[in-house]
Amino acid sequence: MSTVDAQLEIAETPVNSLGLELTGARVARVGDMTVRRLLPLRMRRSVGAWCFVDHYGPMSVDGKAGMRVPPHPHIGLQTVTWLISGDVLHTDSLGSEQLIRPGQLNLMTAGRGIAHAEVSPAEHDPALHGVQLWVALPEGSRQVEPAFAHHAELPAAGIGGFEITVFAGSLAGAQSPARVFSEIVGAELIAGRDARSALPLQPGHEHVIFAALGSAEVAGTALQPGSLLYLGTGREQVEIAAPEESRLILLGGVPLGEPLLMWWNFVARTPEEIEAAAVDWREGRFGTVADYDGEPMPAPPLGRLRR
Repeated sequence: MSTVDAQLEIAETPVNSLGLELTGARVARVGDMTVRRLLPLRMRRSVGAWCFVDHYGPMSVDGKAGMRVPPHPHIGLQTVTWLISGDVLHTDSLGSEQLIRPGQLNLMTAGRGIAHAEVSPAEHDPALHGVQLWVALPEGSRQVEPAFAHHAELPAAGIGGFEITVFAGSLAGAQSPARVFSEIVGAELIAGRDARSALPLQPGHEHVIFAALGSAEVAGTALQPGSLLYLGTGREQVEIAAPEESRLILLGGVPLGEPLLMWWNFVARTPEEIEAAAVDWREGRFGTVADYDGEPMPAPPLGRLRR
């Protein structure tokens, strides 16, 4: 998916004495869809290397076109596509074509540059619900060759009534096969019944958690869809309770420790990198995404780039 570097107008709650920070999503448009944008925040550009979180749905796409995100470019990041319901077709300038369903992972490494599109297939499921995530590539990996990987099966663990699927890094003894470039964790927690657990965490990581479906209480804080809870670092575990069928997303990692400049679909370090990528996109140097019926996404005006 795509973003314009937000002039972020989000009500942010300062970190309290327990290291907790609750923030609300802002509404954004991606193609024809409305999404809840949970990250980046005005005061927090990343959590670990996670630098972008969009939550969309659940929505009915029965008899509708569904998702339709035209070809657009990326640099300096990995995109992580995770579905809760529905199906989405990914195509890119490497020639990849991959349908993703719930419980599977699409991982695209932009590196020095890639273009892709995401659409609902012609014969698609009647509902759509998911999250789109970005991972900022660290300085030493920002210029890697672009790549795409699909993981149809991922490791799972059970704890306290939660079924945990790990799509990045490791958690609760389960290790994702996905190739990442910094120490991160990403997982979905599904309450198979009214669930309660002390979820183990890496104390050197900072973490965020949000409810994608249902509700939860995390570290004594109530969560509903549309809010993001920052847990800080130094935690060996966190208490989580959720009613049956609730779904939570946990993200975390070692603090990135690098300044990020995000504009549109680009993650960089300097305005000059952004400007060069925008020119490359306008002049067709990102390659072609085949079989998309429509025009590529135009880059917005550059304006003033803020570090």
